[in-house]
Amino acid sequence: MATQAFPSASHATPVRTSRSRAVLAEELPQIPWLERLEAPECERVRQDLRVITVLPGELVCRVGKPVTYWFGVVDGLLKMSNDEASGIPMTFTGVSKGGWFGEGTVLKNEVYRYNIQALRKSVVAGIPADTFHWLLGRSIGFNRFVMNQLNERLGQFIAAREIDRLNLPDARVARSLAALFHPVLYPGVGDLLRITQQELGYLVGLSRQRVNEALTALQAAGVIQVEYGGVRVLDLERLRGYRQ
Repeated sequence: MATQAFPSASHATPVRTSRSRAVLAEELPQIPWLERLEAPECERVRQDLRVITVLPGELVCRVGKPVTYWFGVVDGLLKMSNDEASGIPMTFTGVSKGGWFGEGTVLKNEVYRYNIQALRKSVVAGIPADTFHWLLGRSIGFNRFVMNQLNERLGQFIAAREIDRLNLPDARVARSLAALFHPVLYPGVGDLLRITQQELGYLVGLSRQRVNEALTALQAAGVIQVEYGGVRVLDLERLRGYRQ
């Protein structure tokens, strides 16, 4: 069942870097890799960090555009998709609070092969690609963080391929939810994800009504608890392996 209409990337508005601002002190704790840096490295990063508020439907990254920044979500929810590439449109994953993405593209200094679009009003931070490579050249802690990201991302996309093959809507919702609760890739989420049924439908490719049915089934199974404006995970391992 198709999800409700959402502005495609080809008609979405790219975010303008001229709207960016310096990072606020209260936003720094939302950047998980900062604690791995030495004081001089932290100082340069704080000077180079830029933050922007992205409105629903706006693009942070667009297919075919050269990479300039490495981005992360301070607050909000984004989706990664290929709906402007050749072939069948596909949503790869959501990116929730605390998640940083695109390190592979920055490492290879290539154009984006995916779109990153805001599902809701979101706060996104970024460091220039030059700063990213500068950190790789001098910080062991940063290198370990990036390697761990790449390893976890590989596992995430292998799981995403399995999700794409599932014809069971409840299982698709369960696996997609579990991916958004990933403790390494999205450390800012905790056990409560702020997400609406419509937003989840955009990520999974189902209607809001079908997502509602799936969430009801998952709650009855004791793996999640639906709360006002969000979903709380009760058993992450069972959610990851849920079969209806």
